[in-house]
Amino acid sequence: MEHFDVVVVGAGLSGIGAGYRLQTECPERDYVILEARDAIGGTWDLFRYPGVRSDSDMFTLGYAFRPWREPKSIADGDTIRDYIRATARQFGIEEKIRFRTKVVGADWSSEQQRWTVTVEQGAGEAGGAVERRTLTCDFLYSCAGYYDYDSGYTPDFPGLEDFGGTVVHPQFWPEDLDYAGKRVVVIGSGATAVTLVPSMAREAGHVTMLQRSPSWIGAVPGRDKLADQLRAVLPPRVAHRIIRAKNIAFTIGVYQFCRRRPAAARKVLTKLATRFLKDEAMVVEHFTPSYNPWEQRLCAAPDADFFRAIRGGKADVVTDHIEAFVPEGIRLVSGQVLPADVVVTATGLRLLAFGGIAPKVDGAEVPLAEQFVWRGAMVTGIPNFAVCIGYTNASWTLRGDLTSRLVCKVLNHLAARGFASVVPAPDGRLRERPLLDLSSGYIQRSIQEFPRAGHRSPWRVRQNYILDAATTMRTDLDRTLRPTRREKVRTGS
Repeated sequence: MEHFDVVVVGAGLSGIGAGYRLQTECPERDYVILEARDAIGGTWDLFRYPGVRSDSDMFTLGYAFRPWREPKSIADGDTIRDYIRATARQFGIEEKIRFRTKVVGADWSSEQQRWTVTVEQGAGEAGGAVERRTLTCDFLYSCAGYYDYDSGYTPDFPGLEDFGGTVVHPQFWPEDLDYAGKRVVVIGSGATAVTLVPSMAREAGHVTMLQRSPSWIGAVPGRDKLADQLRAVLPPRVAHRIIRAKNIAFTIGVYQFCRRRPAAARKVLTKLATRFLKDEAMVVEHFTPSYNPWEQRLCAAPDADFFRAIRGGKADVVTDHIEAFVPEGIRLVSGQVLPADVVVTATGLRLLAFGGIAPKVDGAEVPLAEQFVWRGAMVTGIPNFAVCIGYTNASWTLRGDLTSRLVCKVLNHLAARGFASVVPAPDGRLRERPLLDLSSGYIQRSIQEFPRAGHRSPWRVRQNYILDAATTMRTDLDRTLRPTRREKVRTGS
């Protein structure tokens, strides 16, 4: 049976970053990255819908160790995927990846102080045979994100079988879908819908975004002019570091402003929308949510492309509820029928803890909802295990990189102290807090299945990179990690 010091699950943005940190900060450790699909990129390889892009700037979504050199600050999915692949190739990380290898089980042995990881190989090959096998490792690190890659969320729409057109979900976009000149209805008002509408409007006859309730949408520059000026005169790494720091400070400042002064934030966002749309009544009806900014994630419209599509007449927004699908389109509760040739159900994603891995300890499945997360990374009740969970109010990679560095710190701590394993253990009672503190539907539908955050450090899961960057790597590991010494480990098969 193969054995590795570290097994990383997932070869997306987080997994490639983890590989870099492992081989630079723990060079004596061997590792392997197990990827269920047949390509590098994770979310950025899976999602292929029109206009797919980041809603975070690439100077912070990109890696701290590899400067972002492309012109656009808000980048399209293809460019991000190429960046991740080039990073894996440049640092030799792609040689550590095993594709079409899906982790379907992980069991920790307290006796042997190691994980037995069960995988299915060949799972991503069309028509290929699936082979189940096992390998072992000392430390398991899940970088599979928290989305369900196998299924998206679609409500049970009445009469859907009666619709005479085409229905697609953005997560599974057909390569041969032809919507040129056709009537398109995009159901939803989140980031995916805000991305799809202006992109599809370039070719479609007309696009309607149908929403039950409005979302906050902010126009952001597609390019960072200050970044362009700095990159023109400074070495790439120096420029990248300055731009990254500037964008981190700006993002945190906007978030804090929205949470601390919600009334003022509402005024700013409605004023901006009115400036672009030139229609105050439209903004009141379709772009003024009942919730405050950043109670749900703020949608970004690069160069105001979403607002420009609406003002130019290529798209519009309808706020109403669906009564039923009919052969010619969608009948609303108001009685209006939206004619459609293509309906896109941008109705959200499903969350899936640890990429679907249900960790066991000595053969017993760990009840995740009863556990707490330490430093946003390790989980009570599960030794030598970490999970990468990004920020909800900033670029995923910011916390992802902190977590990978923390994992390396823990691995070096194990070696220095002669420990076989550590598991986080609170020194007193913790009051439960949600792991992801947003009111978005896709989070509220599934968050009860995830571990909890606590009310105090190091169990709080903060949404503040500056505070985390100042404290994470200074963590006293002896204080909150309960060890098992290596000499107590029994050997044997």
